[in-house]
Amino acid sequence: MFKPLTLYIGLRYTRAKKRNHFVSFISLSSMLGIALGVAVLITVLSVMNGFDDEIHNRFFGMAPEITVSDVSNKLANWQEVEKTIIDYPGVTAVAPFVGGQGLMTFNGQVVPVVISGVLPDKEKATTQLDQKMLVGTPEDLKGFGIILGKSLANSLGVMVGEKVTVMIPQASVSLAGMIPRYKRFKVVGIFSVGTGFNFDSKLSFINLYDAQKLFQMGDDVSGLKVKIKNVYQAPEMSLGITHLLNQQLETEYQAGNWTQQFGAFFKAVKMEKTMMFLILLLIIAVAAFNLVSSLVMVVNDKQAEIAILRTLGMTPNSILFVFIIQGLFVGLIGTALGLAGGLLLASNATAIVNWLQNLLNVQVLSSSIYFVDYLPTKIEVHDVLQVCFVAVAMSFIATIYPAWRASKTQIAEALHYE
Repeated sequence: MFKPLTLYIGLRYTRAKKRNHFVSFISLSSMLGIALGVAVLITVLSVMNGFDDEIHNRFFGMAPEITVSDVSNKLANWQEVEKTIIDYPGVTAVAPFVGGQGLMTFNGQVVPVVISGVLPDKEKATTQLDQKMLVGTPEDLKGFGIILGKSLANSLGVMVGEKVTVMIPQASVSLAGMIPRYKRFKVVGIFSVGTGFNFDSKLSFINLYDAQKLFQMGDDVSGLKVKIKNVYQAPEMSLGITHLLNQQLETEYQAGNWTQQFGAFFKAVKMEKTMMFLILLLIIAVAAFNLVSSLVMVVNDKQAEIAILRTLGMTPNSILFVFIIQGLFVGLIGTALGLAGGLLLASNATAIVNWLQNLLNVQVLSSSIYFVDYLPTKIEVHDVLQVCFVAVAMSFIATIYPAWRASKTQIAEALHYE
């Protein structure tokens, strides 16, 4: 005999009597509703993860997690500071830089730029500049060479091999009076990060030693870029690094981190994902309410059978578990179908959207608005497990009232008209 009995009866009740197909239809619709909700939620969260991952890759691929300098925004003994920081737990790489702003001109075009002087071999360890190059390599930064962002080069109309003039807001004294300082640089490379943070349209790279000459810094640098293992630990680590430097070295140092400038933006992205999760969770909630209705109808349909089971010795608790099992079975099957559909849809969402764009000859996603011109997806195991757990939990909650109502069935009243 099939054991336990409550499990057998609960699974058997998932199919209504042949004379009442409507109850079976309601159970099926509840199952499909849960499946749809789970599939949509997994797909949307995967797309949100994809966008979040793209933003992180673009931002942290070029911007440092932590920057270290002294109170005068200079580092005179940067080699000693570098040796101290590199041994700090969680730090993976350190690189010096000289930063400044200026104007760049070419053939009458003038644009504002941010100039970053770097050492190519050390820069590879802290940013992804070498991976973002379209033309040239960071090693070409020598002899007053300069690497420009793609949008910046397009704005100036300059190509690799041509020379641009950089003017900085520092005056030089001459017989003619005070004149701005300027220097000619040869374009040796073009990089592209994409839209979103103005890296392509504002940023340029030159050799560290050329930058020291341009900004008249001698052997000093503006600061150190620090790359860490966990970007979300940047606030705590910046405080720890500052404390360490101030203890071991005589000069007063300060460490900034990415959250001070862009923390609010990334918090907004995270909040958007949370709100999307809560809103789309209502789809599963509606399916759970539908499950309540279907189970109440099943209980009404099975009144006589429940009473007979009671007369044969089944306890109210056993009757309770019968209908909880039935509702959970519907919820589990719906969740499993939604899980399979969600993973399949999320895995192929990029290809599906590209196919629709080509079929309809429209550009749904624009890189000027969404950072990318395609639909990125990234399936996170944590999100998938969370969605499945919530769906099963809602299914369980939906079974409580109908199951309780079934356990309170009065035998005499149920059999009165049979």
